[in-house]
Amino acid sequence: MNQKELNIFAAQIRKAALRAIRKVGAGHVGGSMSMADLMAVLYGDVMKIDPQNPKWEDRDWLVVSKGHCGPAVYGALALKGYFDIDELDTVNQGGTRLPSHCDMNRTPGIDMSTGSLGQGMSTALGAAWGSRYNGKDNYTYLVLGDGESDEGQIWEGALFAAQQKLDHVIAFIDYNKKQLDGYVSDICDLGDVRKKFEDFGWDAQECDGHDVEAIKDAIEKAKKVKGHPHMIVLNTIKGKDCSFAEKVLYNHHMKFTEEDYQNAINTLDQKIKNMEEEV
Repeated sequence: MNQKELNIFAAQIRKAALRAIRKVGAGHVGGSMSMADLMAVLYGDVMKIDPQNPKWEDRDWLVVSKGHCGPAVYGALALKGYFDIDELDTVNQGGTRLPSHCDMNRTPGIDMSTGSLGQGMSTALGAAWGSRYNGKDNYTYLVLGDGESDEGQIWEGALFAAQQKLDHVIAFIDYNKKQLDGYVSDICDLGDVRKKFEDFGWDAQECDGHDVEAIKDAIEKAKKVKGHPHMIVLNTIKGKDCSFAEKVLYNHHMKFTEEDYQNAINTLDQKIKNMEEEV
């Protein structure tokens, strides 16, 4: 996809994620919105995948350690054809294949079950190490939350990945500056998180997490650096482009009304229309 197509895809992912949460009327809106542009880049341009064969052995892997933001992943998967988009209406319902947190045993296209924060770092690195051991050249992509990065397991994994020179790991921090109960800087300040990963032996970059071209460029640059795992810190806005969430302080998990939903969808539809009309 080109830049325009990726921006439209990101807006469609936001719409699909909101649809996934709509039935219950509450869910992890903030982080699902802030990572939608990354999902658009990965599923629309970067990752080697086959929606008709989700378990293809040579595919790239995606581990979304912040598994509570599954609605954004489900939105991308549905739009790519892993399952019918109407299945989004079953999220968190009895018998669903789409639980609130990512589950590899239920959902086509989910490579690793996640939700216990911090543990996705370990499982992603294990998958990457295993792929290398088996002689495969696929990439493992990992998405971490900034609040999640309070966990010690993140930094144990950072040491391991650098020691093992896992250069086919490309990780991202969705650095939207907020976690469940407030600003990261007020709870457990990460400081210069890019520099921290660099000090732990990673190739580390920072970019605008809502600029699809900047994300693509950072990934391409990372792939040229050998012998080090890669971290791309994405500066994002929690609740991005969701009319009822973006400017709300506590938007990690939110209740919303049908009117809120319709207003958000209408705003996103207008944004898509404007982008489609751009020359």
